[in-house]
Amino acid sequence: MKHIFNKGKDPKKPTLLLLHGTGGTELDLLPLAGMIDDEASVLSVRGNILENGMPRFFKRLAEGIFDEEDLIFRTKELNEFLDEAAKEYEFDRDNIIAIGYSNGANVAASLLFHYQDALKAAILHHPMVPRRGIALPDLTGKAVFIAAGTNDPICSPEESNELQALLANANANVEMHWENRGHQLTAQEVEAAGKWYSALESK
Repeated sequence: MKHIFNKGKDPKKPTLLLLHGTGGTELDLLPLAGMIDDEASVLSVRGNILENGMPRFFKRLAEGIFDEEDLIFRTKELNEFLDEAAKEYEFDRDNIIAIGYSNGANVAASLLFHYQDALKAAILHHPMVPRRGIALPDLTGKAVFIAAGTNDPICSPEESNELQALLANANANVEMHWENRGHQLTAQEVEAAGKWYSALESK
C-alpha cells in the first residue's frame, strides 16, 4: 500500500497510523499527527480503492452503503500490511494507535471489529458502523475516542451512539466527543483527541 513512514524521536511511543477520508491522500492527516504527538512514529497510508478518481479504503455501493465483501477483504489487506510494515520499519506491532477520518475512521473501526490485536487504540473522527450482525472480538484493554457531529448529514448521532455501544459491549473503553457541527474535522475535536491521547499515554 502506498504510504509514508516517519520515524519518531521516542521508540517507546505508539506508532500513529493515519487513515484519510474519501478523496484524501497519505499527506492529509500528517498535521494531525504532529498535534497529537510530535515525538511518535507515523505510518500514513493511502487507500487502495479509487471511486471516481478519489482514493478510498474500501468500495461502497452508494453513500452510506458499504460493499461488505470488499470491506472484509480490504480490512484484511490493511491488517497484513501493518504486520509487514512493523517488520520493515522495526516498530512495535502491538503499539499502533489509528487516527482516521470518515472513510479512514470506518476502516480503522473495521480493524477493531475483525481483529482483536490489530490496534492498541483508535481515534475515530466521524466514523460509521462498519458492519452489523457480527460478533466482535474481545476488546478488553482497547481504548477508542469517537468524535461526532450532532448535525452530521453522513453519520447521524444515532449511528455514532450505536458504534459506541457495539465497541463498549465488546469491552473497549470508549469516549465520545460531540461537536455541534457537521461532518467536517474541527480543530476542537482534534484538540480533544490530543487530550484523550495524553491521558492514555500517561497511564
